[in-house]
Amino acid sequence: MNGVSGATKNLGVIGWPIAHSLSPAMQAAAIQRAGLDYAYIAMPVRPETLKQAVEGLRSLGFRGFNVTIPHKTAIMDCLDEIDEDARRIGAVNTVLHEGGRLLGRNTDVTGFLRGFLRQGVTVRAKRAVVLGAGGAARAVVWGLLREGVGRLVVGARNPGKARAALSDFAGAEVFSWSDGAFLDALGAAEILVNTTPLGMAPKVEATPPVDWGLVQPSAFVCDIIYTPARTRFLRAAEARGCRTLNGTAMLVGQGAEAFELWTGVRPDEDAMERALLEALQTGKETDA
Repeated sequence: MNGVSGATKNLGVIGWPIAHSLSPAMQAAAIQRAGLDYAYIAMPVRPETLKQAVEGLRSLGFRGFNVTIPHKTAIMDCLDEIDEDARRIGAVNTVLHEGGRLLGRNTDVTGFLRGFLRQGVTVRAKRAVVLGAGGAARAVVWGLLREGVGRLVVGARNPGKARAALSDFAGAEVFSWSDGAFLDALGAAEILVNTTPLGMAPKVEATPPVDWGLVQPSAFVCDIIYTPARTRFLRAAEARGCRTLNGTAMLVGQGAEAFELWTGVRPDEDAMERALLEALQTGKETDA
């Protein structure tokens, strides 16, 4: 791509605020590597102007756009169609413009699972434990259930609130972190995922209350945090002998899935990851 022209197809990300977004760096790298005539920009959209902004992007013929905080749920009422992943999670992070219709998607699920796939880790029939039951947990829980996990146990600080939050996910068992049933599940876990913000910069010394003496060294341990790259949680897992994965894989994976939806081209994920890591070194942080 030599530059923007009248033939350039437009992509972007909306949020408020948006200056911190890493999506432009990742998507620009993907566009450049693929040699496509696309442009990707960050667009600040206030919550009270969301509907008008979405209709504006439709009218301007944007091929698609990402959606970040605080619009992921509110935007669902502005779209013509919502896919099952977005419906089950209750959030849209990617919009595809097709024939005048705006189609809401959630690529976090596939992005999360893509990280496992790239590590050669299968989910089907495995025993999994998820820490946390917030918004981020919904994509992880649904992804594991969708892929046929054998047993899924969720550990939460407030199990009553967590059960209510995850009540629409049949098959997810929720316990307090200190419950004996949770500790038994932790000891049997083949997959362990942290979806809490504990350990995220700047509070890097925080960590979920995991008894690592119970965790099997053969367990595959994932933390969806990517700043820092190696959280205290992942360092403890490594010390136990576990294979680990941080949140960079999920962030790149969800961006790659969005790119393919818009362009029909599978992007160079290594190039996207390099651009992401370079942007992170500048001190930016984002969830999209």
